[in-house]
Amino acid sequence: MRIRTVALLLFAVLLAGSTAMLARAWLAAQRSHTTAEAAPMALPPPVRSVLVAHAPIERGQILKPSDFAWQQWPDGGIDKAYILLGTKTPESFTGWVARYPMTTGEPVTAAQMVAPGSRGFLAAVLRPGMRAVSVPVNATTGISGFVFPGDLVDIVITYPVPSPQVAGVATIEHKASETILRDVRVIGIDQRLESKLGEAVIAHTATLEVSPKDAEMLNLATEMGKLSLSLRSLAKTGDLTAQGGESQGGDSSLAPAKMTYTLDSEISPLLPKPLTGNDSSQRGVVTILRGNGKGGESVGSPPASRGS
Repeated sequence: MRIRTVALLLFAVLLAGSTAMLARAWLAAQRSHTTAEAAPMALPPPVRSVLVAHAPIERGQILKPSDFAWQQWPDGGIDKAYILLGTKTPESFTGWVARYPMTTGEPVTAAQMVAPGSRGFLAAVLRPGMRAVSVPVNATTGISGFVFPGDLVDIVITYPVPSPQVAGVATIEHKASETILRDVRVIGIDQRLESKLGEAVIAHTATLEVSPKDAEMLNLATEMGKLSLSLRSLAKTGDLTAQGGESQGGDSSLAPAKMTYTLDSEISPLLPKPLTGNDSSQRGVVTILRGNGKGGESVGSPPASRGS
C-alpha cells in the first residue's frame, strides 16, 4: 500500500513538472510571435525617388540632364504624374523644352515639358515677344557643327563694298565683314531642335531666336552677303562686365556705337583703302590745264597703295 502511494506521488510530481515546462515554452513562443508581428509596424513608411528640378528652370529653356536630380519622396505624397526612379532617366529629356517655369526641388512632370517634334514645340521654345528665323550656314560658317541648340552666337556678315568711280576709272571692289547681331540664342540646327550628347552635326540652316526688328535685319542680310556664326562664351553678363567685357542688352541688335566692322585693307597693306567722302573726288585725280586757255581735263589714276 505504501509503495503504491509513493509511486502515485512521484507520478503526480513528474506530471506537474512537465506541465509547467510545457506552459513556459508555450508562453515564450507566444511572446516571440507577438514581437515578430509588432516589429514591422514600427518601421518608417517606404520612400521612393522622384525627378526634380536641380536649379530654377525658366519657361522656354532647352533642357539638359544637368537640369534634373533625383530626390527621395514619401510614398504617400507621390502624385501619379511624378517621374519615378527606374521609369525614365534625366537623359530621356535632353532637348525637351520647359513649358512652365520650375523652382529648385520641384517635382517634374511630363505636362511641364514639350518633347521635340511635338505640336507647339517651337512656340514653347520662343520667349515672349521673340521670333524664330532660319539662316543658311555650312561647315565653315556654322563652326564645323559645334553649335548646338541653346548656344549663344554673334551674327557676322561678309559682303562686297563697291568703291565709286573716279573720272570714269573703275576702282577695286572691296570686301567688308561686320557684326550685325550679338548674343543670339540658337534654338535649332537644320530641322533638329535637340542634340545628342557629344554629336556634331554639319548643318545647312540654323534657327535663331531674335526680336522682330532683328528678324527684318537677318532676312535682309541673307540677301546682302554671306552670314557666319560666332560662338559666344557661356559666361554670364555680370561676369563679362566685371572683367571689362561687353555688356548685353535686352535686344540682340547693336546700337550704332557698338557696331564693328573690318575692311579688307585693314588685313592686307597691299590693298588700297576705299575712297570715301571728299577723298573720292580729290584723291587720285590729276587736272591738266591747257595753255591756250580753252579749258582743261581731269584724268583719274588708281589710288595709292596703303603705306606708300
